[in-house]
Amino acid sequence: MLWFAKNHICPIGLDVNEDYAKMVQLEGNGKGMRLVAGGIENRPTGVQPGSVDWQMWVIEAVKRLTASEKFRGRDIISAIPASQVFIDYIKTPQTKDERGIRPDDAAISKVKQRLPFEADNAIMKYIPTEDENTVVIATEREKIDRLLAVFEKAGLQIKSIGVWPEALVNCYVKFFGRRKTDAQTVALLLDIGANCTNVVICRHKNLLFARSIPIGTPQLETISGEEITRLVTEITAYRRQLGLMYRNAQIERAIFISGQTVNKNIYTAIAKQLELPAHIGECLAAVEIPAGGEIERSENKSSWATAFGLSLSQE
Repeated sequence: MLWFAKNHICPIGLDVNEDYAKMVQLEGNGKGMRLVAGGIENRPTGVQPGSVDWQMWVIEAVKRLTASEKFRGRDIISAIPASQVFIDYIKTPQTKDERGIRPDDAAISKVKQRLPFEADNAIMKYIPTEDENTVVIATEREKIDRLLAVFEKAGLQIKSIGVWPEALVNCYVKFFGRRKTDAQTVALLLDIGANCTNVVICRHKNLLFARSIPIGTPQLETISGEEITRLVTEITAYRRQLGLMYRNAQIERAIFISGQTVNKNIYTAIAKQLELPAHIGECLAAVEIPAGGEIERSENKSSWATAFGLSLSQE
């Protein structure tokens, strides 16, 4: 496979959201994947997300991160933050030779009516899945333009702008779904962060469903456990929606792709309420990390799944 070919250098995966900037570059070393370089900077207190000051902070943070001589090249693949992305689903008749076609105008019109922003200002990505379903991912054009301007000022070469659901699928497929039996397994991926939980349902590399829930680690750590129940209630509703969309897509296992960043007791409680077999998917344990690398497993306090998945992306 290309991913594991000897000396294959992946582009830099840049995961930027309101609260942090993370950069990761991976390399296929003939046996697996190794970390070339990586780093994170957290948003300073007092800098408002999305503000001019925030944009300036991102530029300087990225410059500091890429100052490491370990990064090779300046090609990056990034993604619009989950909070700035709208996700919807439409029916689009497809044939084997037509996957990736643009949906018809009637289907696009239905999506535009549901957008939380002006349709004329929308950029959409269409991802055909199964049973004539298409995942539609949309964001405002100005948000992409603003992000591109930030990257350009930071001296980076933008290879492409990806989407976070596909990044999580990439991470799962390359690290945690490599058995033959995984090719047909429907998996629930949960990436729990500080402010939200990103949810992806996929059949191996085939994205079926994605949502971002505004419930993060601080809420889930409350003693009452009410937020865990609320999160599970949301996910259960997604499972019902999945059953209506696809003829044969029953979730068989859950993978906490946020790794060791969340208390295991929270994972256990979620899996128990979902009544699903589950395991923790730790990205940093799936790659070789050279001694003295910028990211130390013992000090890891943040999920790297999106950044890893972006680095693994290919056009």
